[in-house]
Amino acid sequence: MHELWFTALMNQYLAGPANALLNAVGQPAANPAKPWTNYMAMEILVLAFLVLIPLILRPMISVKKPGTLQQFFELIFEAIRGQAHDVIGHGSDKYIYLFLTLFVFILTSNLLGMIPTFEAPTMYPAVPLGCALITFFYYNWAGITEQGIIGHLKHFAGPMWWLAWFMFPLEIISHLIRPMSLTIRLYANMFAGEEVTLSFLALVPLVVPVLVMLLHFFVSILQAFIFTVLTMVYVGGVVAHEDH
Repeated sequence: MHELWFTALMNQYLAGPANALLNAVGQPAANPAKPWTNYMAMEILVLAFLVLIPLILRPMISVKKPGTLQQFFELIFEAIRGQAHDVIGHGSDKYIYLFLTLFVFILTSNLLGMIPTFEAPTMYPAVPLGCALITFFYYNWAGITEQGIIGHLKHFAGPMWWLAWFMFPLEIISHLIRPMSLTIRLYANMFAGEEVTLSFLALVPLVVPVLVMLLHFFVSILQAFIFTVLTMVYVGGVVAHEDH
């Protein structure tokens, strides 16, 4: 696989820390000289960007005269907050930070692939899988925290007690499949979008690729939104009380 220039820089100057980390978790790099893969480097680049943005934005925050960047992030916050309230209802604000983090991270990762010489880390299965596992463990933790272990398990039994013996294993299987479905949906769409864009750039270098990139831009936003809304649905399903 072609090594991106940013990945090459990380392998040149930061191979030692990468090897130490991979060895510590029992997953040594196949090539110790190049432990950083493209998706790992791109993911770190996204995280660095998201850490840098608040540091830049903080001195510029103003209640009376908000700047364009501040208004943009406030718009995202209000949109995600409103969607969370519509899906979960009362008490949704306690989960808003996970939803915002997932949306902004996935969106930034998706859009990174539109910049020449970079790739979207979400076009590699490991990154969507990581986000999916975070969602899976978080919504189960939220259910246990809100309902208790017994109350959380009752959600798997279905609304009719006499069908619990049938519904419980089906629900368990359904919940275990969710991380895979989230992973495949995001990965497949971003990988396909990247491949289609590159194909059109090679075949028709003018006009058409612009239209394809606009479509890719729309898909990037849509997939980040779908992933986030599904997370809201999963959280809402386990924190809901029977009397609501």
